Amino acid sequence: VQLQASGGGLVQAGGSLRLSCAASGRTFSRYVMGWFRHTPGKEREFIAGSSWSGGSTYYADSVKGRLTISRDNAKNTVYLQMTSLKPEDTAVYYCAASSLTTGGVLFSEDLYDYWGQGTQVTVSS
Repeated sequence: VQLQASGGGLVQAGGSLRLSCAASGRTFSRYVMGWFRHTPGKEREFIAGSSWSGGSTYYADSVKGRLTISRDNAKNTVYLQMTSLKPEDTAVYYCAASSLTTGGVLFSEDLYDYWGQGTQVTVSS
């Protein structure tokens, strides 16, 4: 599967953005999806994940209550709605897909097979 992330940009603190990740292929609904982010000097971190159906989601503590992951399997797209953004949310955001047969959410980047190209989010203070 190929992933194409979009929706990043420059936003003021407290603002909102919605990231999208469009996937190619016909079996998108069978992939566990995740969003990660990377800031220079830090390791890439998991921030949100969704099970196949979207029925199970999980968030890192740093974004809980502010970011929402959702997916539209009919459109082969996963979203990351970002609200109440903070300067520390500035990073390159990546979507990822895992073909592991699990009904849950996956947290480790090692378990993801496919990655989007990343989209830059910059939050100004």
